[in-house]
Amino acid sequence: MNPSEVVIAEMVFPNQTNHYGTLFGGDALRLMDKAAFIAASRYSRTAVVTASLDKTDFHEPVHQGDVAEVIGRVLSRGRSSMVVETRLFSENLLTGQRRLCSVSRFVMVAVDGAGQPTTFFDAEG
Repeated sequence: MNPSEVVIAEMVFPNQTNHYGTLFGGDALRLMDKAAFIAASRYSRTAVVTASLDKTDFHEPVHQGDVAEVIGRVLSRGRSSMVVETRLFSENLLTGQRRLCSVSRFVMVAVDGAGQPTTFFDAEG
């Protein structure tokens, strides 16, 4: 497996949806942030925090009962930061229909024990 990539998935249950039966935006962002965190941590092998994220548009809804899957991948790095792209997909388990619902880029920063930015060595050398 590519050390700069991660895949996470979870079912969308009623407590995660609005009155339209679709995933709350905040829950979608939580999943994307989690994938970005894991991808950046795996890549840098250090503690990381979210510094920022790009504008996030929700192109398609994720419905209750669907699987929400996020793929996070490190796109680039600096001395202490990484840009991680996340792609949120929705999959209907009964039909197999899969849709890209959202794309966002997170800037993750490696931090030391005092919470200050620090340099890191990536897992790829």
